[in-house]
Parts: sequence; C-alpha cells; structure tokens
Amino acid sequence: MQNTRPDAPPVPAVRRLWTDGLGTLATRSIQIIAVVLLAAGIIWGLRSLTLVVIPVLLALILASAFEPLMAALRRRGIGSMPATLLVLLAILLALGAVGWIIVSAVSSQWRELYDQARRGIDQVLAWAGTLPFDIDQQQIQEWLDQLTAFVTSAQFGSGALAGVGAVADFVTGLVLMVVVLFFLLKDGPEIWEFLRRPFTGEWHDRAKRAGRVTVDTLGAYARGTATVAAVDAVGIGIGLAILQVPLWPALAVLVFVLAFIPIVGAVLAGIIAALVALVANGLVAALIVVGIVIVVNQLEGNFLQPVLMGRALKLHELVILIALTIGTVLSGIIGAVLAVPLTAVAWGIIKVWGGPGLPARWARPKNGPRTA
Repeated sequence: MQNTRPDAPPVPAVRRLWTDGLGTLATRSIQIIAVVLLAAGIIWGLRSLTLVVIPVLLALILASAFEPLMAALRRRGIGSMPATLLVLLAILLALGAVGWIIVSAVSSQWRELYDQARRGIDQVLAWAGTLPFDIDQQQIQEWLDQLTAFVTSAQFGSGALAGVGAVADFVTGLVLMVVVLFFLLKDGPEIWEFLRRPFTGEWHDRAKRAGRVTVDTLGAYARGTATVAAVDAVGIGIGLAILQVPLWPALAVLVFVLAFIPIVGAVLAGIIAALVALVANGLVAALIVVGIVIVVNQLEGNFLQPVLMGRALKLHELVILIALTIGTVLSGIIGAVLAVPLTAVAWGIIKVWGGPGLPARWARPKNGPRTA
C-alpha cells in the first residue's frame, strides 16, 4: 500500500530492498547462516577439547544420578565432606566392579564369541542362498572378507598400538572425571549458584529451572538406564543359560553394555546372541533367543522405562535415532551414549523456558495446555 501522506518522507530505495519479500528472505538466510556457523564453531571447540568435555559430562551424569543419595545423607546430619567421600567411594567401587566383570567376561571369550558370530553369519548367508529371489551373496561376502582382513591386518594392529599409546589420555580423563565428580557432589548447588550470578531477573529464574531440569533428567537417565540394562542382561542371560548357549556370561555382559545405546544396542545384542545360538544349538534355539530378546525389550519399553525414567526422557523414536546418528558421527561410541540424555536435557529446558511447566513460545501446543 503506497504512502499517500503528502508530508511523509520518501522511503529510501535501499530500505525498500530489505523490507520487501525477497529482502526478508535474505535477512532470515543471513541469520540462519550465522546460527549455523556459531553451532559449527561450538561443536568444533567441544571436539577439540574432548579430553575435558567428556570427563566433565560423565561426572555431571554421575553426580546427577547420586544427587538424591547425597541429599538423603545431608538430611540425616552427615556433613558434606563425609557424605561426598562415602558416595564417591561407592561410585568408584561400583564402576570398578562393573569394569572388572566386563573385562574378565569378554576378554577371555572374545575370540570364540567372534568366531561363533561369524559362523552364524555364514549360516544365514547359506540359508539366504536357498530363497527364491536373488541376493548378491558375492558382494556381501566381499564386505565380510574386507572387514575380516582389516581386523587381522597390520593396519588394525598399528591402530591398536596407537590405542595403547592413548592410555595416558584415558588415565588423564579418568582422573579429571573423578576430581570433577568430587567437587560436583560436594559443592554442586554452590557451583551452579556461582554460574548463575551474571543473570538477573527472569533470566536468573530461567537458569535455575534449567539447572534443576538438567540434574533431574540426567539423574533419571543414568539410574533408569543402568537398571534397565541390568534387567536386560539378567533376563536374556537366564534364557541363554537355560538353552545352554555357549558363552552366555559374555553375551549377558554384552547385552548390559549395549543397553546404554538406545534402540540400536538392544537390536545388536539380540542379533549377536541369536547368531551364537544358531551355530551352537541350531535354528530352533536361535528363534527362541530372538523371542526372549523381543519379550525382554517389550517389557523394557512398555513397563520399565516409563516407570523408572518417567516423562523426563520421553522422546520420539525418530528424535532418538537422529540424535544417535549425530552423536556417533561426532564422537563415536561415546557420542552415541551421550546423545540421547543431552537431547532430553535440551528438550526439558525448552519445556520450562517460559516458566514452571510453560514451554518456550514456539514449542507450546496450539490446541491445549499439554506440555509433553
């Protein structure tokens, strides 16, 4: 609509260029590019400081998981330092025990487990050759041969030696994690209060809500995932033991470890267990193992996770898969393990951004007050 006021100053041509439809699109494009560059810079910086970022994140998750225990000890009159030392010692003993069980169960039987799984894959390929439709077995076999050749090659050996050289980094990260965990357990609320000092008014309240959501979400994730992983390992391990599947202790431990990778881990553990059962006990036992894995996973997904984790980690499966993919691409296995809880934390903060129980404006449902 043209300006008809005779005394109105004319709109400069340059201003008209940035206020019409194309100008608005250009402005939004520049803003999007700036945001993408900022995100890329943050990700690059975090990847450059992996030796610091990963231990701090793991320490934050562990501190969040044991925050209720610390609060209970303080309510019973135990001082902050004794309570911190007790909880820290319990965490170290638990992690040490789990690590020892994993190493002792898998290291002594890993080669046999690999051979059994490989023979199971060969049997599946042989069965696939009897199907009425054509499957390019030669291409699949070439991929498997390339993988086997890489594992047994000098290149893989040199990579293993390089991994041995990274022991110092691992020890450094472990020591840093323990130190950070100690201070988060002892002075977590004070540390967060210090970090909130630059904020005032509404932003101070928002930061307080974000901190509470972060601790609750990470704590629920760590406690719930560990419990679910243990139940999965026990349930599937008992089934494998009853069927007399060889290497069942190592398979049960593998189920426990892979359960920390949502969706993908359970599927991978079930495939490996079924392949070992196929080789050692036949097709019927393998099908029974598949049934056991499905039943346990259904129990986990429909009962254990909703009860243990509540709504704090209620994310759509597509969001979980995308987060897993991004985490794996950026940081490998560690990224896959941390991707889901960090995504859940981000969504939790969004849900309280506008106030208690009030999501950010763009995330509010349009047809009701529901916030989940």
